[in-house]
Amino acid sequence: MKGTWMQWLRGIVTVRARGGEPEAFVNRALQGGVELWSIRRSTGGDLEFETTVHDFFRLRPYLKRTSCRIHVAGREGMPFWIKKVRRRVFFGVGMLAFFVGLYLLSSLVWSVQVTGNVRISDEAILQAAEAEGIHQLQWSFRLDEPAIIAKRLAARLPDAAWVGVKMKGTSVIINVVESTKPDRGPALSPRHLIASADAVVTDIQAEAGRPVVKRNMRVAKGDILISGTLGNETSMQTVVAKGKVRGIVWHEYQIVSPLSEKVKVYTGESKIKWNLVIGGRALQVSGFGGSPFASFEVVQREEKASWRGLQLPIGRLKETVLEVRQDERTLTKEEAIAKGIQQAKADLMTKAGADAVVVAEKLLHEKTDNGKVYLKVLLEVEQSIVTEMPLVSTQGE
Repeated sequence: MKGTWMQWLRGIVTVRARGGEPEAFVNRALQGGVELWSIRRSTGGDLEFETTVHDFFRLRPYLKRTSCRIHVAGREGMPFWIKKVRRRVFFGVGMLAFFVGLYLLSSLVWSVQVTGNVRISDEAILQAAEAEGIHQLQWSFRLDEPAIIAKRLAARLPDAAWVGVKMKGTSVIINVVESTKPDRGPALSPRHLIASADAVVTDIQAEAGRPVVKRNMRVAKGDILISGTLGNETSMQTVVAKGKVRGIVWHEYQIVSPLSEKVKVYTGESKIKWNLVIGGRALQVSGFGGSPFASFEVVQREEKASWRGLQLPIGRLKETVLEVRQDERTLTKEEAIAKGIQQAKADLMTKAGADAVVVAEKLLHEKTDNGKVYLKVLLEVEQSIVTEMPLVSTQGE
């Protein structure tokens, strides 16, 4: 259909005239002031034209005079569009409500994240942020520019050297760089540094106090390594001995290592569950029912929706339930010995410290019985051998 926009607003009707004298009908209607346009012959030989809704109801007198009949072949324009909308008012309102709700949800702050802080607690930073209007369910358009908020937060956090604020979708990320302050540490009483175990000294570094031992010197547990007394009997001073002393220490382990182990195997069978995620809450929409597997493992993967670079608080969560079974694997004697020694080393590192180094290992005894390997292992370890002993008097050693 063709017509001006004014005619579209009034409504356009495509009319097909048949029977009688269609040419005379059209001519008399035009002479009577009826607005007709796009007059043409249809493929069936009928005369077609277009008119407005108002002029359509003015055609009746001319039909009687020419014995013509008319049929409405098409409708277009504002009145007919409004009629369609009225028929689908609930659908239209629902669509409008959906887009309005989507816009409102994407305009809310759904999470406030804090990064970079160590000494300053998350609670203190979040309290300062809330004082500046940053909190969950806050309208993002009510917040100031991130640079302005960052300056205000820095003023509220005296222990922060720098504060950065970043808006990422529906999240506000606060990055804090803390100011560096010297660690004064607690006030210490005068003390000796003594050996924590029998050892051979490999390295000694005295920061305060008087070193008593030297490298390659054998010491017994409790021997003084760095003395906290300076001077002689007539002029003696006590200090807090400080320093590092490392030495070779021998550790003997009794190990029982089985010749078999349990291993987890994925069978390849799985079940998938889908969840609709809205505002941090998940609503399951498929894969109902319990797990069909006696032993299983669940792997989750969340996908969040985004719109024009904004991360929306809606998405979907895929839960994959994987069937697993426990199989028993037989170890060779060498594998069992290596596994037992490795466990002993791991236990040793936990006790001796992360800076301990195993310099040698010696298998003292080995016996296989009842599906297990019994071992006695001697581990030679270089580690810190320092412990503290308070000074209770000012007398000489």
